[in-house]
Amino acid sequence: MHFDERRQDSVRRYYAEQIRAGRCPPGLAKKHNGCLPPGQAKKWAMGHRLPGDVVYHNPSSTILGLLGAPPSGHRYVRVNNDILLLSGAGLVIDAIQSLGE
Repeated sequence: MHFDERRQDSVRRYYAEQIRAGRCPPGLAKKHNGCLPPGQAKKWAMGHRLPGDVVYHNPSSTILGLLGAPPSGHRYVRVNNDILLLSGAGLVIDAIQSLGE
């Protein structure tokens, strides 16, 4: 597991502060629901390739600073209110889920 408790806590605190201040991450609609996108269901699964139709964003530089560099050949992405660690082949290796809820 890549996202240890320290990383998870840091990222959760950051998103909680942003949402309290009324700032949703880019791509999420603020509807007084913790910045959840309208009508979006979880479309990814641990250990599986991220589907091609899933919209993802690069995490902010602040989030990247909190997480540190991903392992070689891996990358971080944000899908809705989740931060995912993807392998070079696009497999979901680890996740911090339900940020801001």
